Amino acid sequence: MTVQRLALALSLALLTTAPVALASDDHSKVNGSIDIAAAEVAGDVDTVNGSIGIGAGARIEDAETVNGGIEVGNDVHASSLSTVNGGIQVGTGLQLEGDIESVNGGIFVDRGSKIGGGIETVNGSIGLVGTEVIGDIETVTADLTVGADSHVHGGIHYEKPQQSWISFRKRDPRVIIGPNARVDGALVFEREVELYVHESAKIGPVTGATAVPYEGDRAPNGN
Repeated sequence: MTVQRLALALSLALLTTAPVALASDDHSKVNGSIDIAAAEVAGDVDTVNGSIGIGAGARIEDAETVNGGIEVGNDVHASSLSTVNGGIQVGTGLQLEGDIESVNGGIFVDRGSKIGGGIETVNGSIGLVGTEVIGDIETVTADLTVGADSHVHGGIHYEKPQQSWISFRKRDPRVIIGPNARVDGALVFEREVELYVHESAKIGPVTGATAVPYEGDRAPNGN
């Protein structure tokens, strides 16, 4: 699925499935937030207008919302996380079988986490620290930091923005591949970006951008 179709797909899925009778361990609302307690075992968690909170050590299936963020505690097991308008904040030790997806909102994943699928967003920022991603990272306008000790087995793809997205964001996205980070696949940029790669990082072939090497803990400020 491309990031352009993500918002529509998530919205239609939640609006279509919300009225259906659910299993006892599923949590579903149209209006309102949902909180999963620490160490709770649950099925699908979905709402249209509301946020989702998942406590430390919980085990769930898919967590989906349209208008709201998702906050995930430490050591959570889940199948997928997705939102349209809202950010996704993940603690340490997440074990995710599938994808993390957002349209308008940032995504942050902390140390010791493993994403079995990929990461996808349009507007916002993506930050990884000590995280393993089996799939690809796809975006249009997001700043991206593949932070220290992170490993992306797939590649990085920046799609060409539509005209409305160009006017929405004036500066080019910053892409930082941090200390001891690794991206095995190709880095493909269909738009202008500022790409900074730490001297200790390893990356695949780059198309559409020039990698600027840097040392130390922080990338240059850029333009």
